[in-house]
Amino acid sequence: MPIRSTIPLGRVAGIRLGAHWSAVVTVGLFTWVLAAYLRGTASTGIIWAAAVLGALALIACLLAHELAHSIVATRHGIRVERIVLWLLGGASELADEPRDARTDLRVALAGPATSLLLGAVAFSAAAVSAVFSPGGPVTATLIWLATVNVVLAVFNMLPGAPLDGGRVVRALLWRRSGDRLRAEATAARVGQFVGMTLTALGFAEILAARNFGGLWLMLLGWFLYTAANSELMLAGLRHRLGDTTIGEIMTPEPIAVAAGWTVEQFLGSNLAYTHHRVFPVVDADGRPCAVLAWADLLRPRTRVHPGLRVSELARPLRPAAIAGIDAPLGDAIARTVLRPSLDIIAVVHPNGRLAGVVTATDLALACDRSALGLPAHPTAAPAPPATRPGPQL
Repeated sequence: MPIRSTIPLGRVAGIRLGAHWSAVVTVGLFTWVLAAYLRGTASTGIIWAAAVLGALALIACLLAHELAHSIVATRHGIRVERIVLWLLGGASELADEPRDARTDLRVALAGPATSLLLGAVAFSAAAVSAVFSPGGPVTATLIWLATVNVVLAVFNMLPGAPLDGGRVVRALLWRRSGDRLRAEATAARVGQFVGMTLTALGFAEILAARNFGGLWLMLLGWFLYTAANSELMLAGLRHRLGDTTIGEIMTPEPIAVAAGWTVEQFLGSNLAYTHHRVFPVVDADGRPCAVLAWADLLRPRTRVHPGLRVSELARPLRPAAIAGIDAPLGDAIARTVLRPSLDIIAVVHPNGRLAGVVTATDLALACDRSALGLPAHPTAAPAPPATRPGPQL
């Protein structure tokens, strides 16, 4: 599930960067750990200054790890939503699934390879620093940074989804068997085992060593288990949906709002009296660019500025919320979280023009039908049996 409520940090290589408020906790934790590691190497002020700089350097390394995933993904035609820094490190939010096993493998390996490279660079810098200041805080910080990057690479290669190692397992099984869904389910089951193992090790550390650092290991294990469980459920849902495409459940030729309209024009049109609560917004060429809901129109500033344009008020469509007619429905469900009466998936023709929309209700109905063994679209369903009229009274 994508992380909401983030602070934008700009773009790198065209990829949006953001930070969740929990990333501050991560920086604080890294600073405290590094300050304890540097104890005795210099005065208190210098130690804390080195600890803060080292923690920020590690955050930059985590960002480089995720950027490696995202850059390789974009080079293989996979749209990247953004990169988010949060409590447990970083996350690359991809808007598409890899098209083949080779691409999946390359994207998965890019992050750990980058972390190993950064570890080697930090270790080389520590070797140079040791010549001038063998026991100084700079040398110790560089050694710590190198060690953590190597540990990060090794940990991420544990063979269970959603870790990079789980992606590697999925890619190898996918390439060997040709069955992506079975490979995905196997990697998710291994991820559940890895998560339970880490949780158990953290609990044992608390009991045996009286070290409450095990709480962090338990938190990480719990996150991995729940994420792997979600991926297993999605793999099962993709299996049930089969070859169903998003075009089969969309509402074709939807009512759209022109981006150049003002709020006053919208409220004065017939659109305000339809039964729809959310509308796609299209540009002058008919391409979807945003989404407008009644909740957006109820914002206080719209009452003060009725001349506000729809393009200024509507929420931009995320890359994952734009899909082709032939896109697999299972991938759309996995990559997009729709809030009822707020979000839509805009379905487009090959030329990029709006073809239809899919709402949260449409996705829920498709999932319910698949659970009952029914086709996603009524045209694929058998004709109902003929009935005779009942007795007349």
